[in-house]
Amino acid sequence: MELFGTAGIRGSVRERLTPEFALSVGRAVGAGVVEEASGDGASDRPATVVVGRDGRTTGEALAAAVEAGVESAGADVRRAGVLPTPALAYASQGRYGVMLTASHNPPTDNGIKVFVDGREYDRDREAAVEARVTDGVPSVAWNEWGSSETVSPLAGYRRAVVEYARGHGESADGLDVVVDCGTGMGALGTPQVLRELGARVVTLNGQVDGFFPGRASKPTPETLGDLRAFLSGSEFDLGIAHDGDADRIVVLDGAGEILHEDTVVAILAEHFVRVATASDPVVVTTPNASGRIDERVAAAGGRVERVRLGALHEGIAAARADGGDVVFAAEPWKHIHPDHGGWIDGAASAAVLTRLVAAAGLDGLRAPVTERPYRKVSVECPDDLKNEVMRRLESSLPAACPDAEVDTEYGVRVGFPDGSWTLVRPSGTEPYVRVYAEADDVDALIDEVTDVVADAVAAAGG
Repeated sequence: MELFGTAGIRGSVRERLTPEFALSVGRAVGAGVVEEASGDGASDRPATVVVGRDGRTTGEALAAAVEAGVESAGADVRRAGVLPTPALAYASQGRYGVMLTASHNPPTDNGIKVFVDGREYDRDREAAVEARVTDGVPSVAWNEWGSSETVSPLAGYRRAVVEYARGHGESADGLDVVVDCGTGMGALGTPQVLRELGARVVTLNGQVDGFFPGRASKPTPETLGDLRAFLSGSEFDLGIAHDGDADRIVVLDGAGEILHEDTVVAILAEHFVRVATASDPVVVTTPNASGRIDERVAAAGGRVERVRLGALHEGIAAARADGGDVVFAAEPWKHIHPDHGGWIDGAASAAVLTRLVAAAGLDGLRAPVTERPYRKVSVECPDDLKNEVMRRLESSLPAACPDAEVDTEYGVRVGFPDGSWTLVRPSGTEPYVRVYAEADDVDALIDEVTDVVADAVAAAGG
């Protein structure tokens, strides 16, 4: 039974993420932790699991269920309470962690993410948890249950972000920043960090509230209307917005315009490559990432490696195994700072970007980035036809674009000599094939590619 998606386990608390289910996942995680700590080839990590949660109203009960499962499997629990997901990941270094969060999902949902040494579980560990949930794990003897105690890692996490950011850019003294916390976990991290770095910070939706009354948890142009209006009528230098658990970041300029996520990645990636001391600095990103990232990384003397969506950690490991020094990794709105830690961290990106803006101004950082028009559309495709459709597209799409460079490792990605590109890949969650494109005439490119995709769907029987 497959439980994990690209960002942990998520679902309705009435239908999927019930207390009973949370108990079974906690026990499965705990059993695996005990086995790793005591079996053949035992690791140096103790059988200890830090458990945290976001501000959702269902989080306290579900965290208690996870904690009970972990302890009844024989592992120890450290209760971290309410904190951002990056802070929980930070606290899981040298041990394990479980975070109760559904990120940007509505308040009716909750979810579970599992960490080891600051990194989310890889697919092998996830599969082991799934097998234990399916097969069931009995409690250990009463005198072998784990212990529990309360810990407070939040302050240490914030200090770590501040110290990391101070190695980049210049002091943020006098910089004016607005942070829209979305009544989520960003309220416990980013404003405090930016103030410590010297910025003058105003918060919107800065109280933690699991009903998300100020705006929906997912930061989009529509849900960030208040932030955009506030910025456009003021003289602030920068706007930052987070999702419910503060691993994602959205960046706005002083006029309230949302920067394209790949422009933000290009700015940060170029900076990290330029300051790298390694001979082979690498930036890891995903197939749907813009060519503007490649351009700025190449200009700085680095290279880009791509990996499937949701697999940044695998991409980092592969690049390192190939001899590269990974200086940054990112997929849309989610950034990993390897010199800070192995987790996605919205506050770390906000802190570094704030200091870079203080040094060069946002316009100055943005100026070298080629920002072509970008679109994403979906073409209906039944799930059972996706493999056949993609097989057909591996030949028909390159045939329609004879002068382009083609990569079929993660879908079909076609790059053109002028830097424009398109990517076609199947959705992992819905009955669609996604089409991404970036070009000066993006509408024409989208129309051309969607026609090819529609023909492939029809030819496959759709």
